Amino acid sequence: MFLQDVKIVLCRASGAANVGAICRVIKNMGLSELRLAAPQPLDTEKITTMAVNSADIWKKACFFDSLAESVADCSIVVGTTRRRGHDRKSVSMSPRALSEWLAQRPGQAAIVFGNERTGLEAEELDVCNFASHIPVSDAQPSLNLSHAVQIYAYELFLALEKQNPVKGDWQPMNQTEVLALVKLITGTLADLGFYCKPGREGQELFLRDVISRAGLADREGAYLKNIFVKAARLGSMRKS
Repeated sequence: MFLQDVKIVLCRASGAANVGAICRVIKNMGLSELRLAAPQPLDTEKITTMAVNSADIWKKACFFDSLAESVADCSIVVGTTRRRGHDRKSVSMSPRALSEWLAQRPGQAAIVFGNERTGLEAEELDVCNFASHIPVSDAQPSLNLSHAVQIYAYELFLALEKQNPVKGDWQPMNQTEVLALVKLITGTLADLGFYCKPGREGQELFLRDVISRAGLADREGAYLKNIFVKAARLGSMRKS
C-alpha cells in the first residue's frame, strides 16, 4: 500500500478549526485525500485559515451522506476509538502496528475518525473492519481530533513513504464487493435452514470483517462465491 491509497475520513465533523488543521496534517505527511461523512455545517473561511498552505486538500475533499458510502471503495476500513467493550470490536492495533501492517498489503484503506465530542458511535464502528487506538495516559485519555490524525499520519508516513509499486500486486475486494459476497453466503445459509435463531446480522459483520482483513482478490472472492452457489443448488436438489 502507498500513501496515496490511504483516505482520512472524518465522521460527523463539527469543528472548522480542527478540519483546517487536519488538511495541513494530511499535506505535511504526504497523504492526499480527505473525506467527510455527514459533516455538520463548517466555516470554510476558518478551515482555509487553519489549513496554512494546504487549502487544496480542503478544496478537493469528498463529501458523503453516510460513513458507509464514504468507504465503499476501500478494501479495509479502520475505526479509531479509545473506548472498548462488547460491541466495539475485538481487534485493535496501535497507529504504529497498523501502519506497519498496511505497508504489507495492497488496496485502499480508510482511517475513520469520529466526531470531536463523542468519537465514533457503536453503529459507526460497525461499519469498520477493525479498530485502532492510541495508547495514552489514564490521566487524560481523550485526544484532540487533529492531534489524533497527526499521530496516525506520522506513523503512516514512516511506514509507507518509501514503498515502491510492485508490478502484479493483487487488488483486494472493496467493501461493496465484500458485502455482496457476504450477503450471498448468508443468503445461501438461510435457504439451507442455518438460521433457526437470530444471529444472521452479527455473522454478516463477522464475515465482512474477516474477509476484508484477509484481503481477498476478486478471483478468490469469485471462487468462494461459486462454492456457495453450488451449495445452494445442491440444497435445492435435495429439497425437490
